[in-house]
Amino acid sequence: MYIHETQLRVRYGETDQMGYLYYGNYALYYEVGRTESLRSLGFSYKGLEEIGIMLPVVHLQSEYFRPAFYDDLVTIRTRLEQLPEKSEITFVSELFNEKGKLLNRGRVTLVFYDKAQKKKTLMPQSLYDALAPYYQEKSSFM
Repeated sequence: MYIHETQLRVRYGETDQMGYLYYGNYALYYEVGRTESLRSLGFSYKGLEEIGIMLPVVHLQSEYFRPAFYDDLVTIRTRLEQLPEKSEITFVSELFNEKGKLLNRGRVTLVFYDKAQKKKTLMPQSLYDALAPYYQEKSSFM
Protein backbone atom coordinates (compact mmCIF):
# COMPACT_ATOMS: atom_id res chain seq x y z
CA MET A 1 0.00 0.00 0.00
CA TYR A 2 1.32 3.43 -0.90
CA ILE A 3 1.37 5.89 2.03
CA HIS A 4 2.76 9.41 2.14
CA GLU A 5 2.80 12.05 4.88
CA THR A 6 3.14 15.80 4.73
CA GLN A 7 2.45 18.58 7.23
CA LEU A 8 0.57 21.84 7.04
CA ARG A 9 0.00 24.50 9.68
CA VAL A 10 -3.56 25.80 10.08
CA ARG A 11 -3.57 29.40 8.91
CA TYR A 12 -5.74 32.14 10.39
CA GLY A 13 -7.73 32.63 7.16
CA GLU A 14 -8.74 28.94 7.20
CA THR A 15 -10.51 29.19 10.55
CA ASP A 16 -13.98 30.20 11.67
CA GLN A 17 -14.80 32.66 14.47
CA MET A 18 -14.07 30.00 17.09
CA GLY A 19 -10.54 29.45 15.77
CA TYR A 20 -11.45 26.01 14.39
CA LEU A 21 -10.31 24.91 10.94
CA TYR A 22 -13.46 25.62 8.90
CA TYR A 23 -15.10 22.36 7.82
CA GLY A 24 -15.09 23.34 4.14
CA ASN A 25 -11.30 23.68 4.14
CA TYR A 26 -10.60 20.03 4.91
CA ALA A 27 -10.95 19.20 1.20
CA LEU A 28 -8.06 21.61 0.53
CA TYR A 29 -5.93 19.65 3.00
CA TYR A 30 -6.80 16.43 1.16
CA GLU A 31 -5.66 18.12 -2.03
CA VAL A 32 -2.32 19.06 -0.46
CA GLY A 33 -1.91 15.42 0.59
CA ARG A 34 -2.72 14.13 -2.92
CA THR A 35 -0.47 16.66 -4.61
CA GLU A 36 2.50 15.95 -2.38
CA SER A 37 2.02 12.18 -2.55
CA LEU A 38 2.10 12.30 -6.35
CA ARG A 39 5.10 14.64 -6.23
CA SER A 40 6.97 12.15 -4.01
CA LEU A 41 6.54 9.61 -6.82
CA GLY A 42 7.96 12.03 -9.39
CA PHE A 43 4.62 13.26 -10.78
CA SER A 44 2.68 16.49 -10.54
CA TYR A 45 -0.79 17.62 -11.49
CA LYS A 46 0.85 20.16 -13.77
CA GLY A 47 2.89 17.46 -15.48
CA LEU A 48 -0.17 15.27 -15.98
CA GLU A 49 -2.09 18.22 -17.41
CA GLU A 50 0.79 18.93 -19.79
CA ILE A 51 0.34 15.45 -21.29
CA GLY A 52 -3.41 16.00 -21.55
CA ILE A 53 -4.57 14.14 -18.43
CA MET A 54 -6.94 15.93 -16.05
CA LEU A 55 -8.03 14.58 -12.65
CA PRO A 56 -11.52 15.83 -11.78
CA VAL A 57 -13.03 14.83 -8.43
CA VAL A 58 -16.10 12.59 -8.76
CA HIS A 59 -16.65 11.67 -5.10
CA LEU A 60 -15.75 13.25 -1.76
CA GLN A 61 -16.52 11.88 1.69
CA SER A 62 -15.41 13.42 4.97
CA GLU A 63 -15.67 12.35 8.63
CA TYR A 64 -14.93 14.76 11.48
CA PHE A 65 -13.69 13.45 14.84
CA ARG A 66 -11.90 16.35 16.54
CA PRO A 67 -11.27 19.97 15.52
CA ALA A 68 -8.03 21.40 14.26
CA PHE A 69 -7.27 24.87 15.57
CA TYR A 70 -5.49 27.97 14.34
CA ASP A 71 -1.69 27.45 14.30
CA ASP A 72 -1.91 23.65 14.81
CA LEU A 73 0.61 21.65 12.82
CA VAL A 74 -1.48 19.00 11.05
CA THR A 75 -0.02 15.81 9.60
CA ILE A 76 -1.81 14.69 6.45
CA ARG A 77 -1.40 10.96 5.86
CA THR A 78 -2.47 10.04 2.35
CA ARG A 79 -2.78 6.47 1.14
CA LEU A 80 -3.90 4.48 -1.84
CA GLU A 81 -5.49 1.35 -0.45
CA GLN A 82 -5.60 -0.30 -3.87
CA LEU A 83 -3.49 -0.08 -6.98
CA PRO A 84 -5.73 1.67 -9.52
CA GLU A 85 -6.42 -0.42 -12.60
CA LYS A 86 -9.15 1.51 -14.36
CA SER A 87 -9.89 5.18 -14.85
CA GLU A 88 -10.49 5.92 -11.15
CA ILE A 89 -8.06 6.58 -8.32
CA THR A 90 -9.17 6.87 -4.68
CA PHE A 91 -7.07 8.62 -2.06
CA VAL A 92 -7.77 8.24 1.66
CA SER A 93 -6.53 11.14 3.79
CA GLU A 94 -6.25 11.13 7.56
CA LEU A 95 -5.42 14.33 9.41
CA PHE A 96 -3.67 14.15 12.78
CA ASN A 97 -2.85 16.82 15.36
CA GLU A 98 0.57 17.21 16.98
CA LYS A 99 -0.38 14.70 19.67
CA GLY A 100 -1.10 12.08 17.01
CA LYS A 101 -4.87 12.21 17.55
CA LEU A 102 -7.03 11.54 14.49
CA LEU A 103 -8.96 14.69 13.56
CA ASN A 104 -10.54 13.85 10.26
CA ARG A 105 -10.70 11.19 7.55
CA GLY A 106 -11.55 11.83 3.94
CA ARG A 107 -11.94 9.69 0.85
CA VAL A 108 -11.62 11.35 -2.55
CA THR A 109 -12.12 9.61 -5.88
CA LEU A 110 -10.84 11.20 -9.07
CA VAL A 111 -10.94 10.03 -12.67
CA PHE A 112 -8.21 10.15 -15.27
CA TYR A 113 -9.73 12.26 -18.03
CA ASP A 114 -8.24 12.69 -21.50
CA LYS A 115 -8.68 16.38 -22.25
CA ALA A 116 -8.35 16.02 -26.03
CA GLN A 117 -10.68 13.01 -26.34
CA LYS A 118 -13.08 14.41 -23.72
CA LYS A 119 -13.51 11.04 -22.03
CA LYS A 120 -12.22 8.94 -19.17
CA THR A 121 -8.95 7.15 -19.80
CA LEU A 122 -6.63 4.75 -18.00
CA MET A 123 -3.97 5.91 -15.59
CA PRO A 124 -0.70 6.68 -17.39
CA GLN A 125 1.52 3.59 -17.51
CA SER A 126 4.41 5.53 -15.94
CA LEU A 127 2.31 6.32 -12.84
CA TYR A 128 1.17 2.70 -12.63
CA ASP A 129 4.81 1.58 -12.81
CA ALA A 130 5.76 3.97 -9.98
CA LEU A 131 2.94 2.69 -7.74
CA ALA A 132 3.10 -1.04 -8.51
CA PRO A 133 6.09 -1.83 -6.22
CA TYR A 134 4.03 -0.73 -3.18
CA TYR A 135 1.51 -3.55 -3.68
CA GLN A 136 2.31 -7.22 -3.05
CA GLU A 137 -0.12 -8.64 -5.54
CA LYS A 138 0.48 -6.94 -8.83
CA SER A 139 -2.31 -7.40 -11.24
CA SER A 140 -2.26 -7.01 -14.97
CA PHE A 141 -2.72 -3.54 -16.31
CA MET A 142 -3.92 -2.50 -19.72
